[in-house]
Amino acid sequence: MDALVIGAGGFVGSYLIQELNRKPLHVGATVLPREHIRSGNCDVFTLDIMQESEIRNLLQTHRPKQIYHLAAQSSVAASWKNPELTIDVNIKGTLHLLEAVRSIEEYYPRILLVGSGEEYGYRKSGYPKSVYFRPVSEETPLHPGNPYAMTKACQNMIGSLYAKAYGMGIVMVRAFNHIGVGQSPTFVAADFALQIAEIEAGFRAPVIQVGNLSAKRDFSDVRDIVRAYTLLMEKGYAGETYNVGSGHAVAIQELLDMLLEMSSESIVIEKNPARMRPSDVPVMEADISRLCQDTGWKPEYPLEETLRTMLNHNRKNFGLL
Repeated sequence: MDALVIGAGGFVGSYLIQELNRKPLHVGATVLPREHIRSGNCDVFTLDIMQESEIRNLLQTHRPKQIYHLAAQSSVAASWKNPELTIDVNIKGTLHLLEAVRSIEEYYPRILLVGSGEEYGYRKSGYPKSVYFRPVSEETPLHPGNPYAMTKACQNMIGSLYAKAYGMGIVMVRAFNHIGVGQSPTFVAADFALQIAEIEAGFRAPVIQVGNLSAKRDFSDVRDIVRAYTLLMEKGYAGETYNVGSGHAVAIQELLDMLLEMSSESIVIEKNPARMRPSDVPVMEADISRLCQDTGWKPEYPLEETLRTMLNHNRKNFGLL
């Protein structure tokens, strides 16, 4: 097997499989029970990453040359509600994977560990909260501001340690916000696109519920993100961490405004305290120079085009297109 995508039942998995199919490579993918792969040509396996023996048996049998580790509890909001699950999946699951690889004799795959721009958090303890690194490079000190970010920072440290201590071919990424068709409405762009389509279809009053609109985030099309992942698997340096993003932060308000301009409906914006997070970093913007230098990658999909694609997908689901 050329490549194995662990945790392929989530939002990114199908996009990554499609990108790998273009190579073309023999691809395997793991899912949890009741999950499925939305698209792409691959061999599908059921796997619980909390069971190290299951991982070891799968790797021993198929010996994939590349392992993309996507399995994660990836929602910041959910991490506040269930930090224990987030720790188990994001930290223990990664450790199980790396130990399973180590246990197999004469097996030296390339491994991509997917982290998050959320790891950077606030600039530095003791600094005013209004002061931040912008953009953040891979050398920026980490100050995670939520349970999800904390677990991803720990995953990165584990990957760095194993790469150095055991000579493993581990490349780590800190992926910033990525969006596209198929993303859960627990994420802001998908949520806004769904609410607008529901309003246009008459299933919702012309009111959009929002949280913090002033936060600025580095948004990318998921198709650009997975292309960066495959390039890093080929060209990234083992033991290194790479930011993956657009290199440009956009306010949530601006993202919402783009979507509203695509609709002819008159929509009222209403803040909902339940959508506010206990801790929200005002600005996250990636310095992507290391990624571009080492791989030649650059983003291809404009944000407005991606948002329009997401909104039109919801419109089709409601019979509007």
